[in-house]
Amino acid sequence: MSPVTKPAAATAAPRSSTAVNRTESTAESIKQFILSNGLKPGDPLPGEARLCESLGVSRSSVREALRRLEALDIVNIRQGAGSFVGRMSMSPLVEALAFRALLSTKGDRQTLKEVVEVRQCLDTGLSGQLCRVLKGTSQPGLEALVQSMVAHAQKGETFSEADMAFHDGLLALAGNEVVRQLVSSLWRVHQQVVPTLGLENHDGLVATAKAHGAMLAAACNGDSDAFVKAVIEHYRPLQDTLNDE
Repeated sequence: MSPVTKPAAATAAPRSSTAVNRTESTAESIKQFILSNGLKPGDPLPGEARLCESLGVSRSSVREALRRLEALDIVNIRQGAGSFVGRMSMSPLVEALAFRALLSTKGDRQTLKEVVEVRQCLDTGLSGQLCRVLKGTSQPGLEALVQSMVAHAQKGETFSEADMAFHDGLLALAGNEVVRQLVSSLWRVHQQVVPTLGLENHDGLVATAKAHGAMLAAACNGDSDAFVKAVIEHYRPLQDTLNDE
């Protein structure tokens, strides 16, 4: 007689829409609490009991809501210490985009194309502001980064750290912190995906490195048209490679 096969373990039942909606509304209430009380990253939140009483919800709803907000970096839960306002970083965006990009070979290239397009739009969009701020100035720190990138490229070496430092330094001078964080986040996605594709070549590296110098020179000369052209040249080697695939 064949052995009796044990039934497969039952999967967890999906949460009801009512429970999901309750968690969402509680999460929104906690965000409103943070705003109403002028809390900043690192500030402590009330304990679960106080939040339950203040928001008029159950402890399970508060816990679910806090976990959801922690995933978005809005809340930081420290075991044994309580909950605090999170850093509000764009880490969730980076993780989601990077995973989407790595999900499939075809997806790799399409998502990377889109990331490069967005980065180029952000760079060119700030051309006027950067040229106004940097016109007539000297930027030895950024120039040193350009020289480092060119030196590495000419030896066939990548220069990701100097590249990111250059863009971050340039955007810091523009004074738009939201764009600066967006570019930093998109760069991190870029860096997670590109090494898996084998897209870099010597000529492309050199052209990209030198384009940074053209961007800096244009900004310091106050020439926004030249800056936009340099930005386009900066992304051209990677875009050409992606479009050839």
